[in-house]
Amino acid sequence: MSSTSEIYSSHRAHELLGVLRENGGSCRTAELATLLNVSEETVRRNIKHLAKEGIVIKVHGGVLLANRNEEPAFGERMEVNRTAKRAMAKCVAGMIEDGASMFIDNSSTTTFIADALRVRKNLFVVTNSIKVAERLSAHNKNRVFFAGGELREADGGSYGTGAMAFIKGFNPDFAILSPTAVNSDLGFMSTDLSEAEFARAYIARANASIVVADQSKIGQKGPIVFADAETIDVLVTDVSPPTNFRSSAKTLGLKIVVATKEGTARDKDNK
Repeated sequence: MSSTSEIYSSHRAHELLGVLRENGGSCRTAELATLLNVSEETVRRNIKHLAKEGIVIKVHGGVLLANRNEEPAFGERMEVNRTAKRAMAKCVAGMIEDGASMFIDNSSTTTFIADALRVRKNLFVVTNSIKVAERLSAHNKNRVFFAGGELREADGGSYGTGAMAFIKGFNPDFAILSPTAVNSDLGFMSTDLSEAEFARAYIARANASIVVADQSKIGQKGPIVFADAETIDVLVTDVSPPTNFRSSAKTLGLKIVVATKEGTARDKDNK
């Protein structure tokens, strides 16, 4: 027979999952504590239990529902794993030289990357993200080309046939992308068909592709595959992936770079 504490913990875990679903699948630990009217320690204890069951994924300062088929709202994604995203963004900026050309896709992670790239000069940027364009245009003599199309209210991304036709006229040095999930068997995945189509187009036309994904996305699955691992040159992440993932990446020629908290790179030397 279950003890009172076990029943209570199960009840709290159920409530926690309900709040996560109501908030689009992600939430910060402090916010969960406030919404549930419990201590942060209680929230962390329940998150630990749910993570062991594979129901949620722990990230720095928060938690995500595992294997979600829909992403949370853009504003919420900007708040999740901010420290890791800043570190990875600084790491990517360290790979880019003044005068480089690039595609940058539409995501919360690439918005952080655009902020980090403001230290560079004379960049040639093609993007379908209004947030990326705003951060890099009219700054340090950059040239920014925005792919015009239907601008989505939810995340400021431009999509549609006109935007797709526009980006096909460019052949930059880099494509900088962020997926919903990364899997050593299935590749790089998204939950959005339009985003996946643009990612494929960016990869096909750039000379090198850099994918940026924090630890919460590694080993996960998404409904739409936009690239096989062998088509991507570099994966930037915040924590060294599991051994089996690194082994598969090495076989496929995918270079893994782990960003430190300071934003410097720790090359896993697997290419």
